[in-house]
Amino acid sequence: MAKKANIVVRFFKKITHLVGKTDFNDRIFLVTNLRYVLFVSLFALFYIANTHYAERNMRQINTLQKELRELESQYMTSKSELMYKSKLTEVAKLVKPYGLRELTKPPQKIVISNNK
Repeated sequence: MAKKANIVVRFFKKITHLVGKTDFNDRIFLVTNLRYVLFVSLFALFYIANTHYAERNMRQINTLQKELRELESQYMTSKSELMYKSKLTEVAKLVKPYGLRELTKPPQKIVISNNK
């Protein structure tokens, strides 16, 4: 336990040496403005979180736009295939093996009389 405390003390001594000597007035200034420092720190955290959230949303939007383009092209392909296969000549080709063929004369009207 004493070894860990010694490491922490040495770490803070190195930091204060790198930053420069701090005097008592700087510490009082930090303590008196602790609310402001915490507010700014919290604000920075919210800013970072909001940035990550926005980037994630942009990635999702881009992914959905790509998927939408792919589905639109698939829809257009399916629609054009359906239009081609529903042509009269294509339908005639498809039903020819079943013995069905196109009518050569117009359909006849069937009339039923109600006489008894």
